[in-house]
Amino acid sequence: MSAAAAAAPEPSFRHSVDIMFNRAVSLMDLSPGLEEKIRVCNATYTVRFGVRLRGRVHTFTGYRSVHSEHMEPVKGGIRFAQSVNQDEVEALAALMTFKCALVEAPFGGSKGGLCIDPRQWEEDELERITRRFAFELIKRDLIHPSQNVPAPDMGTGEREMAWIADQYRRMNTTDIDSPACVTGKPLDAGGILGRVEATGRGVQYALREFFRHPEDVAWANMTGGLSGKRVVVQGLGNVGYHAAKFLSEEDGAGVIAVAEHDGAIINDEGIDIEALRTHIAETGGVRGFAGGTYRADGHAALEMECDILIPAAMEGVINLSNADRVKARLIIEAANGPITAGADEILRKKGIVVIPDLYANAGGVTVSYFEWVKNLSHIRFGRMERRREEARHQLLLDELGGAGVNLSAEFQRKYLQGADELELVRSGLDDTMREAYQRMREVWRERQDVPDLRIAAYLCAIDKVAKSYRALGL
Repeated sequence: MSAAAAAAPEPSFRHSVDIMFNRAVSLMDLSPGLEEKIRVCNATYTVRFGVRLRGRVHTFTGYRSVHSEHMEPVKGGIRFAQSVNQDEVEALAALMTFKCALVEAPFGGSKGGLCIDPRQWEEDELERITRRFAFELIKRDLIHPSQNVPAPDMGTGEREMAWIADQYRRMNTTDIDSPACVTGKPLDAGGILGRVEATGRGVQYALREFFRHPEDVAWANMTGGLSGKRVVVQGLGNVGYHAAKFLSEEDGAGVIAVAEHDGAIINDEGIDIEALRTHIAETGGVRGFAGGTYRADGHAALEMECDILIPAAMEGVINLSNADRVKARLIIEAANGPITAGADEILRKKGIVVIPDLYANAGGVTVSYFEWVKNLSHIRFGRMERRREEARHQLLLDELGGAGVNLSAEFQRKYLQGADELELVRSGLDDTMREAYQRMREVWRERQDVPDLRIAAYLCAIDKVAKSYRALGL
């Protein structure tokens, strides 16, 4: 670590978000009043509630922050972690505002969190805690289909979202749109196909779009496409697992290292992601996995030579203490805020291209948007048009067959198959990630004063939020 880096204070997660925002707005022509309105968090509700468990009352602290209501409802996940605090929740809410604006999801930004280690509680206990937290938020309209729509985040998943949706329904028995009060639900509780994989799939689509532009690839000192690229993944949770799985199985990339809380697994020939995921589920960590070399220092994987580094776990893992040792050519932020503002500057000076969280992590909220629309329309995607599409395709094949055109049976099978919900969700996500990258890239490439994709992303997002506020008369 350089002496300058050692002397400089490490910015907090919230401070990092503010620094990124300031860098972007310094390049914009916003009035001071509008700039401040976009910057600040509108409101944060802190709740402390008690639940009788194991013979005594336990008090829990939770938060729900609303950053911007330039569009409603506001959208953002609920995380369960011991690290949850007000600053973190407000920083995440701000990121949600800009993330939704960048990918044109019609939401404001929000975020929630409960300060708890979910591993310390049995399932029935966690359900009681979750329902009580939801009750405190619902009665203040901080969970509502048209005002505030949560989703899963770190430490939560489909199970918790189903509990929250059921709690809302119990308290709002005549609300026909009650399933839309939360997204990320199980399929049998109003969820949508493709939501579990959405953020990891979004990372894959983001990388595919990046590699469609040879000049961008050259900027990262690489050539060619994704096939054969050496990938390091930090965090094999939901996002990291799906990103690693899709890139290795569908795009020909080789995942050479995976870092987890108890260390890292390294294999230059490529790691079997499915086998490693099974091992983690059975043992709780990567130690003892036979498909690679174990290293106790998991963070060392962040400093390995590789083409693509995917931090997919916590914020701040690349910081002033290790940024100058990172050797990846391209970093894609699958997690929220994995690179601090200070580290971001170091990486840029080293010539490392960063695809920012604002964009790369947006797959989850994009498919959450689709789920919300599905819940409000009360019909699954593809139900009205799928068979009609197949019938029209059959007409064409019959005509071609009558004209003596011979088509393979496999081609006919694929051509005849109408799009189901999963295909439509993936198509919508792919389109969203392509369009957002192209908007971001245009700013990056055309403006001499925009140094990287992160500032370009903030400029695109802040501009959309500013236009919304101006349209409201501010």
